[in-house]
Amino acid sequence: MKYLLDSNIIIAAILGSSDPLRVRLAQCDEGDLVTSAIVYAEVAHGSSHGKPPPLNVLDAALQDIAVLPFDAAAALAYAALPFVRASYDRLIAAHALSLDLTLVSHNVRHFSDMPGLRVENWLL
Repeated sequence: MKYLLDSNIIIAAILGSSDPLRVRLAQCDEGDLVTSAIVYAEVAHGSSHGKPPPLNVLDAALQDIAVLPFDAAAALAYAALPFVRASYDRLIAAHALSLDLTLVSHNVRHFSDMPGLRVENWLL
């Protein structure tokens, strides 16, 4: 495991809307990519309210990407983050920090105040 994919990256990958993203994903080895149960919840919530992708497409896309449970270590990492606002972003960042993974997100600035978090934008 090296990279934890944020919701906007998962959606962009499914929709095929970014050539740079396709290239970066193709360069990854099996097991390099994971996502968080928090990310899954965020995208599935959108799906249940009519936003793309449909849930069956999301599940098919995640067949080769492990959805990791948010565990006690992630909860402790969340507790240690500076509290600016409660959000999915902070939970996702804590999950990446607890596993020492690089977060891949288009919303790099949302994570700029989180000490020690590595963030890359593969949509550029």
